[in-house]
Amino acid sequence: MKKLLMGILTLFCLGNLAAQENPVEKQNPKNLEKIQAARIALISEKLKLTPAQAEKFWPVYREFTENRMELRKQFRDAERNQDVTKPKADRDQELLRLGFQLKQQNVDLEKNYSERLLKVISAQQLLTLPKAEEEFRRMLLQRLQDREDMREMRKESRENIRNKLEQRAREKNN
Repeated sequence: MKKLLMGILTLFCLGNLAAQENPVEKQNPKNLEKIQAARIALISEKLKLTPAQAEKFWPVYREFTENRMELRKQFRDAERNQDVTKPKADRDQELLRLGFQLKQQNVDLEKNYSERLLKVISAQQLLTLPKAEEEFRRMLLQRLQDREDMREMRKESRENIRNKLEQRAREKNN
């Protein structure tokens, strides 16, 4: 019963995300909260976190996630803000160097937070974490794709109805 409720909550929250046209960064904070709640529900279920573990796990994991996102943002910002007065080869070389530095920082970050998380959850739970994250991403992307498919079907249906009405009007006029 608990798993069923978690699943329904997850799908409900994902449905609200899929209803949005904007990228995640530009969404309504309430929708982002719903996505976060769905993510917490799915990861908690997959890791089989006890209430005591969850209380200690989520603050550390949120901090890790924010730091990891900041590293990705640094690279995206560097890509967007390259010095166009420099030769392209030099810019590419700088970007590669930065990419390797950020990857190393990411590995160091994972080591640090893995050690901290192992004080809260088991090694098995920690090994399950990336799989749970990936499952959430796939589920979210699938919901978005399903939503887009439905929009396309509605658009095609409207076009078919319009074509049929136009055809009938032409037949009437003939």
